[in-house]
Amino acid sequence: MTGDLFSDRALRGQTLGRADVERLALSPRHLVDCDLEEADLARFDLTDWTFERCNLRRTDFTGATLERARFLSCRGPFAAFPGANLSEAAFTASDFNNASLRGATITSASFTACKLTGADLSDARGLDARFEETLLINAKLPGFSFRKQTLRRLDFSEADLRKCDFRATVFDECSLRNANMADGRFEGADLRSADLGGLRLFDAALFRGATISRAQAGALLGELGLNVL
Repeated sequence: MTGDLFSDRALRGQTLGRADVERLALSPRHLVDCDLEEADLARFDLTDWTFERCNLRRTDFTGATLERARFLSCRGPFAAFPGANLSEAAFTASDFNNASLRGATITSASFTACKLTGADLSDARGLDARFEETLLINAKLPGFSFRKQTLRRLDFSEADLRKCDFRATVFDECSLRNANMADGRFEGADLRSADLGGLRLFDAALFRGATISRAQAGALLGELGLNVL
């Protein structure tokens, strides 16, 4: 890269590596259509950066500071964010399938219309983190708190939701099909528009104090061979 490319906040269509980003990191940048595939950006301070339509496949953000960063229509399968600070970051219409966010701080972060299939959010610190219209199929979210949130169009199919806190949570067109919800808390939750496919009768105790529909109750009783009329 030449020095001229670093003169503006916005960069378009560039292939960037660690040395390039290090030179850019003196101030927040807006990267558009840039290729950072497999770039090592570990422990960089990228506060307030914007990544738009960027290739972030296997990009390493381990321990990076990404407060208030914006990820818009990015492709980042297998990207790594372990221990990163993503407070108030916003992920919109982006594909981060199989990404690792283990131990990341995602306080007040938002994920909207994203693909997080197979993503690992184990041990992520997520006070007031928000997810909407996002695929979390087979994702790992053990111990995560969604308490008192309204969850809209989230697909948790086959996700690891052990010990998650869903107390007083409203599920609006969400799927919990075949999810592992062992030791989860659902008191006061509204599950009437949730897909509970794969739920077995002995799992029903998880939903003590929650609200389900007649159809959902009928499906559970159907496991006993009873017909609900």
